[in-house]
Amino acid sequence: MQAPLKKTPLHETHLRLGARMIEFGGWLMPVQYSSILEEHRAVRQAAGIFDLFHMGEIEVRGAGALELVQKLTTNDASRLADGQAQYSLLCYEDGGVVDDVLVYRLQDSFLFVVNAANIEKDYQWMSQHVTPSCELENVSDRTGLIALQGPLAGSTLQPLTDTDLSTLLYYHCRWATVGGVRTLISRTGYTGEDGFELFCTAEHVERLWNTLLSVANPPKTCGLGARDTLRLEAAMPLYGHELDATVNPFEARLGWVVKLDKPRFVGKEALARAKQIGPRRQLVGLEILDRTIARSGFPVLKDGDRVGHVSSGTFSPTLERSIALGYVPSELAQVGCELSVAVRERVVKARVVPIPFYKRRK
Repeated sequence: MQAPLKKTPLHETHLRLGARMIEFGGWLMPVQYSSILEEHRAVRQAAGIFDLFHMGEIEVRGAGALELVQKLTTNDASRLADGQAQYSLLCYEDGGVVDDVLVYRLQDSFLFVVNAANIEKDYQWMSQHVTPSCELENVSDRTGLIALQGPLAGSTLQPLTDTDLSTLLYYHCRWATVGGVRTLISRTGYTGEDGFELFCTAEHVERLWNTLLSVANPPKTCGLGARDTLRLEAAMPLYGHELDATVNPFEARLGWVVKLDKPRFVGKEALARAKQIGPRRQLVGLEILDRTIARSGFPVLKDGDRVGHVSSGTFSPTLERSIALGYVPSELAQVGCELSVAVRERVVKARVVPIPFYKRRK
């Protein structure tokens, strides 16, 4: 029997705002409020707000916390200062990806932010490596998370907080008060825009949400639909699409977060071999040469033969053309390579293009 879908503390608020709800990672989440196109453009041009309560948070504490984080992750957490965040991967011994995560170094702990569908899997996998000198705790149910994204995110948030956001660097975080709520403000996001991710206790997440919407020019409420089109334009991977246990970081163009010069971590030997051999397939950006949307799983063809697959695809609202990410053999991963995609009964032309598809102006 399937477990009932979980609801975030903002569920009733979403319904009052007219959100259309869908299942995602075991949660009932808003996919859109007005339209995906409007919400997407609001984030690119102004500011949008997202409920991310479904994401997971796992804390590591104790004298051996750094040692454990180093063992679990491919990136080098010893380089993190207090109040700094790092993108990293958890990998199996064979080099396949358990999950992609954000790791925050706080004053007395490390905080992992993990994907919603992977919370229990990640926690169980991490637990296998815990030593008596540290403690691992899944704090997801009592941690609220809201994203405020877009070029006007800073000017929207600044009047509501007691900290100077102009001094908060990218991939850094600090504790502050937002509308009377103690909040960990992180200058991170999953949209390709400037913005913030705001952590607070679950009991205060509704108050924080309402505070952010109380400003004179409130951010647009956004759902998972716009979140997906935004991250795809920025070529940010989604676990279960671009990443899974069958993919290694070098295939996914994430070799930059694999630090083979640090002490042993889970998967290090396999990843060292994979780097030496070189990837047999690679993640590429594809431009579809008409307005057809290439969906996840659609075959990628070369001269009529299947050579790979689409991992994610959409019609880009910003670029006004169809784009996709997919895996192809490394010899076909060069920019300009002419390919095609089987879209149900049709074959449409495509070509390899640079990624990310979209970069914001600094």
